[in-house]
Amino acid sequence: MRFAPAAAALSLAFAMTASVSYGQMRDPDPRAGMLIAQGEASLNAGDTQGAIDAFEAALAVDPGYTPIFLHLGEAARADELQGKAIRYYREALDRDPGNLAAISGEGAAMAEKGALEKARLNLAKVQSLCGENCPETRELAAAIAAGPHTQVLTAEANIEPQPQQN
Repeated sequence: MRFAPAAAALSLAFAMTASVSYGQMRDPDPRAGMLIAQGEASLNAGDTQGAIDAFEAALAVDPGYTPIFLHLGEAARADELQGKAIRYYREALDRDPGNLAAISGEGAAMAEKGALEKARLNLAKVQSLCGENCPETRELAAAIAAGPHTQVLTAEANIEPQPQQN
């Protein structure tokens, strides 16, 4: 009987873990599913703002469906908003810490932003979870190899100093 409390605690922990991982493997609300499909079509057509609008609407319909954050991160990256994409990927990771797509997407956004060391840490994490040949590893390695996206200069940064006239 000395082990009864420990056994009860362990069984409760296993039950909670099983229910959390089961909850991650569900289908979205049908209305959210339609909005996700619409967002994917918009993103494939190059309409990033339309895709973001559709994904945000899907999130409003089904806020518990984690993959919507992955879609939002992808759309933000396509719109050159890497900081926003990182925030979406981190939200997905808060909900599902072992999500390979979120780890890889966050690393790719970091590489595009210029944070190559942090991106390499994500690459090491993905490699340890799924190996060298999984698609997430290859995609993140390619993003790191491509390096940061060119930065857009503002008008103020592009002005050359004028010589002073006496």
